[in-house]
Formats: sequence, C-alpha cells, structure tokens
Amino acid sequence: MSNENDVNEEFEDMPDAEGEPDENSQAYADPDAEIDSLRTENEELRDKLLRTYADMENLRKRLERDRKDAEIYGGTRLARELLPVHDNLKRAVEAITEEQREAASSVIEGIELTQRELLNAFEKHKITRIDPEMGDKFDPKLHQAMFEAPMPGVAAGCVLQVMAEGFMIGDRLLRPAQVGVSSGG
Repeated sequence: MSNENDVNEEFEDMPDAEGEPDENSQAYADPDAEIDSLRTENEELRDKLLRTYADMENLRKRLERDRKDAEIYGGTRLARELLPVHDNLKRAVEAITEEQREAASSVIEGIELTQRELLNAFEKHKITRIDPEMGDKFDPKLHQAMFEAPMPGVAAGCVLQVMAEGFMIGDRLLRPAQVGVSSGG
C-alpha cells in the first residue's frame, strides 16, 4: 500500500492534463533568462573564489612575515637581560691594569673569552652594537642623551662621551647608546 501512495504523490507533482504548468516548470520557461541567471551566478562565484584566493595569499604572506619576525625578534627579552652582563664584562676588561694582567693572566683571558663568546652569540642572533665615536652627530633614533655639556671646539649636537653601547636586534632598537652631548663652545 505504501507503493501505491508513492505513485499517487508522483502524479500529484505532474502538471494536469489541461496543460496548466506547475511552479517548477515556469522556472524553465525562458531558457535565455536561465542562462543569464547562471552566468551571473557563475561570475559571483568566480569573484568569491578570486577574493578567497587573494585572502589566502595575503594570509600566507602575513604568516611568513610573522614567522621571520618571531625568528629574529623572539629573543628580544633575553637579549635585553644579557646587555648588563655585556656591560659588566666590558667594564671588567677595561679596568684591568697591566700589573693585574701579568698576575692573573688566565683569569683575565677567561673573562675576555667570555666577553667574545657573548658578542658572538649576539651576532649569531642578529644583535649588533651601536658604538658611536666622539664627535659623531647625535642621532635620537640610536642614542640616548645622558647629559649635555659645553665643549670648546666641538659642535653642538655631537657626541662627547659614550657611557654605554647601544644595540640593535635586526632592524629594531634594542637599547640606545647612552651618550653625553655637546651643547657647543
């Protein structure tokens, strides 16, 4: 009996014998309109596909840029914490007299070796020194003025003294060089 009901339902969906079309058959009445409709839909889908492709390409580029940034700048916090270690090693080496060097040469060599290894590790991770010379023009992007003093013979705005080297990581400033600046003569 269920087969009989299925057959009856199929016949109900068909147009009646008098030729009155149902709603579905009206959709196919004008083939040109149907083709235009399909072309429009095709263009919309193609546009969506191209936009999605462009979005995916932009995402890929952004993720690659973020990966490179993480690789270069990921150790920034650790590097900042190691800068005082570098400063102290440098001060220790600079404070050694010739007499001390002769008396404790192996200890001093160890300190110098440690300092070189730290600088090699910095270089390996794209950490470079900013080491201005006396007389260089003060650059607020790379230097931090710790004091300003008049100095005869030195133009205003030039470095007088370097208190601490600065450092860059990649193309970003890690720490500015700490300098004294001339206010002129």
